[in-house]
Amino acid sequence: MSGVATNRETLLGCLSVRRWADDVLAGQPYADREALLAAADTAARELTDEELDQALAAHPRIGERGGAQSQREQSGVDPAAGDTAGRLAAGNAAYEQRFGRVFLIRAAGRDAEEILGELDRRLRNDDRAERAETVDNLRQIALLRLEATL
Repeated sequence: MSGVATNRETLLGCLSVRRWADDVLAGQPYADREALLAAADTAARELTDEELDQALAAHPRIGERGGAQSQREQSGVDPAAGDTAGRLAAGNAAYEQRFGRVFLIRAAGRDAEEILGELDRRLRNDDRAERAETVDNLRQIALLRLEATL
């Protein structure tokens, strides 16, 4: 049995953090896809501040379509519907002013109202709680993206 493996480019397309990719690559080959995903999950749980900044630099704001992956993930968000674009822009601006970084959420499977509700809720977080939620959402996104490549 040859096992399951991936490559650096694929991993960095899932989560743009070199240490994370190196940690996942170091365990190859994995017995199966579940083992690969478990290793990726573990490696994504503890991002440094620098790694968090690296990862966020690769993500567009919610409502602003980036590359193909982001467009698929944000497919439930139609910025042209009603006042969605204005509400997203205002929420993104408030978040960036409050926390000094782009608002990030696993958008896959969520519609605009759910995302806006989460944005409003997370604006009430303290810095520590919000950092933890951001890291967790990055982890969720990375795992969804990695799973889609397997």
